[in-house]
Amino acid sequence: MKPEETVDYNFKVCWHAISRMYNAEAVQNDITTSIGFVLLNIDQEQGTPATKIAPLLGLEARSLTRILKSMEEKNLIYKVSDPNDKRLVRIFLTEKGLEKKEVSRLTVKQFNNKVREEIPQEDLDVFFKVCGRILGMIENKEIF
Repeated sequence: MKPEETVDYNFKVCWHAISRMYNAEAVQNDITTSIGFVLLNIDQEQGTPATKIAPLLGLEARSLTRILKSMEEKNLIYKVSDPNDKRLVRIFLTEKGLEKKEVSRLTVKQFNNKVREEIPQEDLDVFFKVCGRILGMIENKEIF
């Protein structure tokens, strides 16, 4: 079987292309794709527990720790200890973080709108169904 005939190769190549495209946009705004995705998953009203962010993005906790440190250094976020549970730390966005979150939101929206303009909804429905089935197979350990 040739690489381009395998499911995983096509997922990987497509995701890497999307990631490079997002990174090209992100670098113009002094952030990374990873930072953009973290920004999009922070609830500004109530803050987001740091422990909840990594699973949302499929990241290892230590990878998220590095990203959050970088985000603090860039003045995009600040941390607040929960008054009821000192072990819990909530992440909030600074004004600069809110601005970068909006840039990230618009970038993701533009990509998705363009894809939806070019690819019929029926094809996208099949794509989402296939992705869901593959993910289910992996999560249910049906492959290995």
